[in-house]
Amino acid sequence: MTALTRTQPAPAEAERVFHLVRRAAGLSDVKAEVEANHDDNRWWPTSITDPRVRMAVAGWSSRVSYRMIGTYSRVVGEAVSTGFDGLVAASDDELAEFLTPLGLVGSRVRYFRSLTNLLLRWEEESIDPTVEGADCDALIAAFAQEVRGASYKVAQCALLYARGYHCGVIPVDSGMVTKLAPALGIDLPSGPIAHERFRYLLEAVTVERADDLRSLAHGSEYAVSIPEASVPSWWTHLVLIYFKRLYLNGPSPRLCSLRPLCADVVNCPHTRATPGG
Repeated sequence: MTALTRTQPAPAEAERVFHLVRRAAGLSDVKAEVEANHDDNRWWPTSITDPRVRMAVAGWSSRVSYRMIGTYSRVVGEAVSTGFDGLVAASDDELAEFLTPLGLVGSRVRYFRSLTNLLLRWEEESIDPTVEGADCDALIAAFAQEVRGASYKVAQCALLYARGYHCGVIPVDSGMVTKLAPALGIDLPSGPIAHERFRYLLEAVTVERADDLRSLAHGSEYAVSIPEASVPSWWTHLVLIYFKRLYLNGPSPRLCSLRPLCADVVNCPHTRATPGG
């Protein structure tokens, strides 16, 4: 994996990110999705308390469509019932049968086995990925390097879920790299490293504008619980990820084609001037 160092985002980039979060947070459909997934996420439920199972589930959720949420939830429930040690003790054939409903069985089995190896190494070296003050950047880099099929985007999700929603990590999926970043006029490097570069930028903006973002969530009357001592990174992540899914995957006719030059983002004069917009 390519080494990265954190740098402060350009002021114009930071302002565009904050402005988009502010506009997206005011959209009723985005708000509904965020409220439904903030305090107890459907993909990464709070009912799982073992960080090791959480890291396994985070990887298994990759490349599972929204249409399969019911099937995915059943597999997650079975994983919790079996327990991490039970999953480790299972044969590859047994794991494959267990994971068959999610597809890509071989890849998911290899992910789990290599995750187990990484966790054993961390245990031997007294590395606890959930401890307060842990170097998340180093943990994510090691995870992406050593866990088969993880790369940065899955590593980010695994560490976020293991540490808890409000740990400060903002996962960046492929759509955020290919659709959200261009919508913001942000250039990213090619390849998997783009996920880390964009994560660094989003996390820096969230820390810098933490009070403003918290006020935004409160002022927009979001029915969510954001711990007082935490930066609202989880809330910001969900606002962006659901804006991306609802408005950029299409894209929506309400989305201005002149972004990021147009500051209104959605429902602006440019979209209203377009037939059918």
